[in-house]
Amino acid sequence: MKEKKENKVDFRSQCPVSSALDIVGDKWTLLVIRDLCFFGKRTFTQFSESDEKIATNILADRLKKLEQRGIVTKAKEKGNRKTVVYAITEKGLDLIPVMTEYILWADKYLHHHIADKAKLFAESLRKNKELVIRGIASDLKKKDSISTNG
Repeated sequence: MKEKKENKVDFRSQCPVSSALDIVGDKWTLLVIRDLCFFGKRTFTQFSESDEKIATNILADRLKKLEQRGIVTKAKEKGNRKTVVYAITEKGLDLIPVMTEYILWADKYLHHHIADKAKLFAESLRKNKELVIRGIASDLKKKDSISTNG
């Protein structure tokens, strides 16, 4: 019987910035997390339809790594056992403040390039970031029944 190979992260150093980037610092990982947290995407097909046009082999790899690292979970959809759905874990929810800082930075320095909807979201973050983050996390917890041991 084959043993399940654990996807270990080879950290480049003991620097916390470098170590975090070893897990979520590639071109696609945070976009998958963004789609889960901010756009309500849950299935492979939904992720693959994002504007950034991620290749399906890369998407499959990122979803697998996120699951192995405890950032997302996957399960069969209730009512349609053929469809796999992904959900964010508590560990993944803790990335929301990081992502909101990216949004605020982009709104400040790339404002001419971001969508109006993103500008409105950035404005709500500037008004009360903690409340917005708590609201997003609360909605995701209710929707996905997230456990605190994710």
